[in-house]
Amino acid sequence: MKTLTHDAFAAAGRYMQLNARLIDRLRYDRLFGGGSPERVLAVLRAYQNPDGGFGNALEPDLRGAESQPEPVEVAFWVLDELDAFGDPMVTAACDYLMAVTTDDGGVPFVLPSVRRSPRAPWWETPDDPPGSLVPTASIAGLLHKHKVVHPWLTRATEFTWNAIESTAEVQPYTARAILHFLEHAADRDRAHEQFVRLRDAILATVSFDPEATGEAHFPLDFAPEPGELPLFADEILERHLDALIDQQTSEGGWAPNFPMWTPIVAHEWGGFLTVARLKTLKAYGRLPTGG
Repeated sequence: MKTLTHDAFAAAGRYMQLNARLIDRLRYDRLFGGGSPERVLAVLRAYQNPDGGFGNALEPDLRGAESQPEPVEVAFWVLDELDAFGDPMVTAACDYLMAVTTDDGGVPFVLPSVRRSPRAPWWETPDDPPGSLVPTASIAGLLHKHKVVHPWLTRATEFTWNAIESTAEVQPYTARAILHFLEHAADRDRAHEQFVRLRDAILATVSFDPEATGEAHFPLDFAPEPGELPLFADEILERHLDALIDQQTSEGGWAPNFPMWTPIVAHEWGGFLTVARLKTLKAYGRLPTGG
């Protein structure tokens, strides 16, 4: 079993200082250096718009200022790692989600307002997009995890259950959103029933070869920390944790394996992903002592 060395951990810190956005540098400092959560929250607030939504390239591939549902998910992941779901940003964001929720009870993958600004080519939508499990399921899962009470969550939860129960085949990002919702939904019997039903379909989206190239989705993308739902055997996770350590670049960070469509996003994603990879290594006990 490999463990990240002290030198490799220090190299990751240097990579963050040289390349990462301020919010990700502060997240790194909070998670691994005892930094202030208030400073992370202060910077995160700058990404929130007056309507309560988030934009301003918090999701690096959406460069515009306008609010979109997916950056709300990104913001909530940051709040999750700070255990800060009591912050007023959460209620404001849920109010925003209510304003963009479709008749089916979910929020769209992306809103037509995305056309106003530069964005990655996969952020496309019809004029009247339906609700989508991405990001509705993940956002709802995070709110359930932190016991948030808000009217939006009632309809979003119903939408998510209905969408999951009518699903037979899934794509990787949808599978990950479903898993996160099932991990934290209040109805545990229903969650376990759907997990068992969809387990093989979810596994069909996973790249089990750690050397796979291109936009592969590996076991640790689906299980970035130990959870209740047993998707992978321990030996599979151990193999991929070893591989994750080996995938650290010579610069000290971890590089994205999806297309970089404009130069700035390579390091913005690099900083975001480096924090994520270090969090995973920490969750599975693979950081050096004191890391």
